[in-house]
Amino acid sequence: MSAIDPAPRAVRPFLDFAAALRANGFAIAPEQTTAFLSAIGLLGPRDLEDVRQAGLATLAPPPERHAAYHALFDMHFLGAEGEDLPEGEKDNVVRVQEDRRGVEESLAAEESNESGQAATRAEALVERRFGPAETAEALRRLTREAPRRLPKRASFRRWRTRRGPVVDLRRTLRDATRNDGEILKLSRLKRRLRPRKTLLLIDVSGSMKARTEENLRLAHALVQANSRVEAFTFGTRLTRVTRPMRLKRREQALAAAAHIVSDFDGGTRIGDALEAFLAVPRFSTYARGAVTLIVSDGLERGDPTALADSVARLSRRAWRISWLTPLAVGRDFRPRTEALVAIHPFVDDMVDGGSTPAIVNHVLALGRRRAA
Repeated sequence: MSAIDPAPRAVRPFLDFAAALRANGFAIAPEQTTAFLSAIGLLGPRDLEDVRQAGLATLAPPPERHAAYHALFDMHFLGAEGEDLPEGEKDNVVRVQEDRRGVEESLAAEESNESGQAATRAEALVERRFGPAETAEALRRLTREAPRRLPKRASFRRWRTRRGPVVDLRRTLRDATRNDGEILKLSRLKRRLRPRKTLLLIDVSGSMKARTEENLRLAHALVQANSRVEAFTFGTRLTRVTRPMRLKRREQALAAAAHIVSDFDGGTRIGDALEAFLAVPRFSTYARGAVTLIVSDGLERGDPTALADSVARLSRRAWRISWLTPLAVGRDFRPRTEALVAIHPFVDDMVDGGSTPAIVNHVLALGRRRAA
């Protein structure tokens, strides 16, 4: 089996369980995941209790979080709803979904967020359907101009050129041997410019329901314009939507994204979602040296301290962080909500995200900015 072949189907539930633990703050190393799979193979488990004990032995959750471990195990393998979670962790579990269909579940709250004007922590899992676009011109402009106007960085490899700051000594000496040791010209090297990575995080909670469809259209246009874009949605869950956004036809891409994302118009847990993003090592590497765009109103119902800590950690990895919020109307905007005030020291731009043209203008202007 080659290194790029997918894992066997029978192994995937156990890999997903390790990923779920990691996404919820458990420190699970790759070696522990391998040991977990080996233990299951050696035990030949007769029931799920053997799998539970194998996880305790190999994944080694700290004793003070055993209750959370057992609750997550029941949620993952038995379909429980997490009633047995400790009081401090019951509302802080963020599930990670990646390029797959959202789990069919009933609404987790009795209240529905019909207006979308207020933030809530309740998890409501629904599927969205998208209609025709009304901002096609701005998206076409983004697709057309993004390749040359998005931020770039110098590649690590040097390439041969007529003019460059570095002398290609090897090629120069090789050419000299063909001319009896006489150096006729100096070969030059320079670094080419490559597009900088872009990380796009889109809030799909109930308070952003009026902008969800247009923001996903924006994500599709950005992914099509730059191959180094990673896109995620978050509400009460964190979902990677890069793969469906790579589909060329926009309608097909949006339909695939709607099939994957299951927390549309639900609760708002921004800090928990960012913590889940940073807890998965493969996801957190997407932010290293990247242009990070967070499209959210910032109406956090949880502890703003946790949100500020997550944004601070993200800012240390990213090249630049832009927070695009519909609340930032006018040049004299000052953050007034508790969450926006808490994260303001850690973001480089807090600008208008209430319309697609405004977001496109900001994204295309990032090429003239410098690293934070």
